[in-house]
Amino acid sequence: AMADPCSFASPACCRTRHLYLRCRVDFGARALRGTAAFTARAEREALRCLVLDTRDVQVFKVTVNGQDAKFGFGEKHSFKGTPLEITLPFELRRGQEAIVEISFESSPKSSALQWFTPEQTSGKKHPFLFSQCQATHCRAIFPCQDTPAVKVTYHAEISVPKELVALMSANRDGEMPDPEDSSRKIYLFSQDVPIPCYLVALVVGALESRKIGPRTLVWAEKELVDKSAYEFAEAEAMLKTAEDLAGPYVWGQYDLLVLPPSFPYGGMENPCLTFVTPTLLVSVKLIKVIAHEISHSWTGNLVTNKTWEHFWLNEGHTVYLERRIGGQLFGEQFRHFKALGGWRELQNTINTLGEKNPVTNLVPDLSDVDPDAAYSSVPYEKGFALLFYLEQLLGGPDVFIGFLKAYIQQFAYKSIVTEDWKKFLYSYFKDKVDILDKVDWNSWFHAPGMPPVMPTYDMTLANACVALSQRWIQAKESDLGSFSSADLKEMSSHQLIEFLALLLLEPPLPVSHVKRMQQVYDFNALHNSEIRFRWLRLCIRSKWEEAIPLALKMATDQGRMKFTRPLFRDLYNFDKCRDLAVKTFLEHRASMHPVTSMLVAKDLNQDQ
Repeated sequence: AMADPCSFASPACCRTRHLYLRCRVDFGARALRGTAAFTARAEREALRCLVLDTRDVQVFKVTVNGQDAKFGFGEKHSFKGTPLEITLPFELRRGQEAIVEISFESSPKSSALQWFTPEQTSGKKHPFLFSQCQATHCRAIFPCQDTPAVKVTYHAEISVPKELVALMSANRDGEMPDPEDSSRKIYLFSQDVPIPCYLVALVVGALESRKIGPRTLVWAEKELVDKSAYEFAEAEAMLKTAEDLAGPYVWGQYDLLVLPPSFPYGGMENPCLTFVTPTLLVSVKLIKVIAHEISHSWTGNLVTNKTWEHFWLNEGHTVYLERRIGGQLFGEQFRHFKALGGWRELQNTINTLGEKNPVTNLVPDLSDVDPDAAYSSVPYEKGFALLFYLEQLLGGPDVFIGFLKAYIQQFAYKSIVTEDWKKFLYSYFKDKVDILDKVDWNSWFHAPGMPPVMPTYDMTLANACVALSQRWIQAKESDLGSFSSADLKEMSSHQLIEFLALLLLEPPLPVSHVKRMQQVYDFNALHNSEIRFRWLRLCIRSKWEEAIPLALKMATDQGRMKFTRPLFRDLYNFDKCRDLAVKTFLEHRASMHPVTSMLVAKDLNQDQ
């Protein structure tokens, strides 16, 4: 079945092609109120109905080409939401278009939106709002065909209090006073490249910008904007590197927006406006996240997975491109080091999820699975491992980037499934079909657990991490004196992260070891969030009580799920602080992002 199990829409009957969104952002009611007008095209004869996805959205009126249309809601589904069934007032012939306009209001508890009081922002004066629609949350703002199989262009007019700025995943087309309310203004936007609606994004706040490149502004609250401009100065160089690898950048502007710390992901590749977490401002992973989000401009945003079961097509290719950019900037040994780190990350994820767990399939079955609950490093790192393995099989990096460029050209502006990708791989490498036929495709795509084959990795930069982690694993109490701060002298922060990641794959170290590690390496003093996160997990797993307040602080000071969920899980599994972990979560729950709070509640068995 080619249908999207995560959506009620039937694009095979009727497909939306353009969206004209007009709405008011109401901070008092915590709602977006307005109209979504879709240009819809009948894909079959005698079309009389259109089904859209919604979740917790009110609908007041529907018109089709200006005529009132009857509408009703279907049965509510636990995470898919409620289908909106619209009866067209007249029949549409195949290929005929109509404008379907829906008056709607979002709910204050919309899973797509996070509202901040002024106190929760850096500036403390003005409220703030941001959206996160991936994977299936656009339907929690306005009714839509919420499946990545459908791509739309869009225009938007957004009314906000006039002291605030609105930004979207689109070109900025200026602003004007709101004719209905002199205390507000309207910002105008247009996105002329067709996008899946999970890439519709909105942010409203007291934002300022700094120009850091010919096509790049950095946006943030005043308190962060200069630091952010300095940190992201490399963006243009990275865009150029990406263009050399993947082809021309078609989106025009490439802006960066720094969000409040509760943003649930490291970054989100919204077109024209990448969202990033402020945890990056104290992290060497900065380069990685920016390279990753830039790469999505080709893989994900231009060539898109048709359903979330094929998410690896977005993420595996994006990690591959991100690491190719890293290789261009820091050398091939660095790329291999990062690739090996990714393999370890995959081992870690599969240890956590279980090697028989079907969500560890590269292409999972998502019938009745919430894509948020299935989210993990698998599509990223198992997807990357497959591409890296194929690169080595088919003649190396230069040969394989030729394939990637051709793949992007072939499927640009389309949504595809794994079978489309594989057919194209076979046609591109038609002289190497004998090699491709030896690949165990069934295990790569449809078996849980680690991949059937491990690619080859250059170990130059990894050896120091392996050697030091082995010294700690094998050390007896009497050997602890042999460690000193000199152990880290030659190691980069990338290598420190890897050293800690290797220890996390082992059974917990004795508490005496982590105490000694703190004595000689003073990891508590480091502010790099990737190092701190792994260090605190190591301490909690070794049941070192002094680390409890530090781990709780990190789990709640920021909301990046990659950090928050494992920290809470480890704290919950440490008997001494289980109750405190639950109590802390319940205290912070109201100010957490709705998706993060739902998933941490599940982890801590608080979701009854």
